[in-house]
Amino acid sequence: MEKQYVIFKLNREEYGVEISHVQEITEIKSITTVPNTPVFVEGIINLRGKIVPIVSIKKRFDLPQQAEMGEQRIIIINLKDKQVGFIVDDASQVLTLDENQIEKPPELVAGIDRDYIIGIGKVEDKIIVLLDLEKILSEQEQKEIEKM
Repeated sequence: MEKQYVIFKLNREEYGVEISHVQEITEIKSITTVPNTPVFVEGIINLRGKIVPIVSIKKRFDLPQQAEMGEQRIIIINLKDKQVGFIVDDASQVLTLDENQIEKPPELVAGIDRDYIIGIGKVEDKIIVLLDLEKILSEQEQKEIEKM
C-alpha cells in the first residue's frame, strides 16, 4: 500500500509527514510572541482569521538552530480540534512511499517517548525519518497549546 508524505528539512536532514495530516503549508508570517509558553512555542500567527500557535520543531527536538538556505515554511496540521503550525527549513516536495520502502524505527531511536517517529523511509540512497506531528507534543504540552 502506498502513502504520500510531505517531505521537509530540518537543518540538512529530511523528514516526512503523511499528507493526510497536513492541512496546508504556508510561508512564515509575522509571529507574535506569547509570554509564559513552552520554550519551543515561537508564538502565534493569524491565519485567515484563526489564531494558530507556532511550534519550532528544532527547539522541540533540541536541534541546532542554524539558519538554513532555502525558505522556511510553516506546516499546519489539525491537533484535535485546533490548528497548530510547525516551523521547518523547507517543505517542497511530496513523495509516494510503498510500505516496503518503510522500516520500523530502530529500538535505539524509538524508545519510550519517541512514538512520534513512525518509520524510516528509504528512497534510493536517502533516509527520511517519518514523523507523526500529532504525537510530537506530549499531552501536557498539547493542553498548554490548546489554552492559547
